[in-house]
Amino acid sequence: MQWDFNSTTPVYVQITEQIKLSIAIGELKAGDKLMSVRELAAEAEVNPNTMQKALSGLEREGLLYTHRTSGRFVTEDSELIARLREQLAAEQISTFLKNMDKLGYTAEETSDMLKTFPGK
Repeated sequence: MQWDFNSTTPVYVQITEQIKLSIAIGELKAGDKLMSVRELAAEAEVNPNTMQKALSGLEREGLLYTHRTSGRFVTEDSELIARLREQLAAEQISTFLKNMDKLGYTAEETSDMLKTFPGK
């Protein structure tokens, strides 16, 4: 997994967000086994306690689960993963619309721009 941290948000929050994104885009698939906390922490170059805090939060949300002797796994709940994906998309859309509003565009103007945008 590629780790990218900034200094404006707590590291455990950034880890949580990056793992959520990896699950939503299918980089981490339903049922995939994660590396151990120590291995993930070493890979991300963070304290194991920081990694544990992030993973525990993801377990509370139901996105990860633990088998005592086997390790931690990505949920197999496809509906939960679909909801996560929708939530992340909604956050991106909300941020985009707020930024367009700051630039002075109305919702209608923004919609018109999107219809004619030559991107993907």
